[in-house]
Amino acid sequence: MTRIAIATCAGLPEGFEDDHEAVALLGGEYAVWNDPHVDWHGFDRVLIRSTWDYTPSRAEFVRWAHSVGAGRLLNAPALVEWNSDKTYLSDIDAPTVPTQFVGPTDAVPRFEGEVVVKPTVSAGAVDTGRFGPSHHDQARALVRRITDSGRTAMIQPYLHRIGTEGETALVFLGGELSHVLHKKPVLRPNETAPLVQAADAIVAAAAMFDPDLVTAGQADAAQIALANRVVEQVADRFGVPTFARVDLVPGPDSEPTLLELEAVEPCLYLDLAPGAAARLADAVLRS
Repeated sequence: MTRIAIATCAGLPEGFEDDHEAVALLGGEYAVWNDPHVDWHGFDRVLIRSTWDYTPSRAEFVRWAHSVGAGRLLNAPALVEWNSDKTYLSDIDAPTVPTQFVGPTDAVPRFEGEVVVKPTVSAGAVDTGRFGPSHHDQARALVRRITDSGRTAMIQPYLHRIGTEGETALVFLGGELSHVLHKKPVLRPNETAPLVQAADAIVAAAAMFDPDLVTAGQADAAQIALANRVVEQVADRFGVPTFARVDLVPGPDSEPTLLELEAVEPCLYLDLAPGAAARLADAVLRS
């Protein structure tokens, strides 16, 4: 019998509720990713799910991923390392939101128009803000707060159609499109997103806990084509991902644009798509 671990965090020792059906189908056992007492090599597969406290200690998380091993960890350790830092956006062949990266020793560039600032290693919109021209001083202060802590900041133009149309997220399981989601805007103008602590060591923007933030959605042919193109690149480089979420936004010319590829520990919103939990379980068993 295949023994499967579900990697989670100390704040959610029994995992996140959205994953419970798939885990039950797999007969999975929850284990905290940085628990030194867990023998990861005693499992046939280790599925990363709610490891949502890793961002302050990404280096440790990446070491853990490689220690679990390429034949065991889902998704593959090399993909986890690449995708857990948003500088991957400069390393993917797809239309993306124009991005400037600012490291600890770099000068803060001049801003134009409305911008979004966030760290390259982040989750839950932590240390993320949206600022118009009259608030560029706040944007610069957020960049410096990020870089003064040794992190890299990223600066993007705010695409105003996000405010009216939101995001479209396409969820792939076992390399195949499973379901589509619609996400409302998270960032309010001229502020760094206010945070709340949901569980031990899990902090996220308050807007992330809006029960209506994400709903079932639809994707058109252009969005599906771009998402497939992104996932195919990932598969060619790292092997077919067991799970991936491709987050798209409408670009200035109305064409779909990649905002983020989530292949480490995204919420997949399985409860919004009938059969999705079974599809995830099947993808794990086929990996």
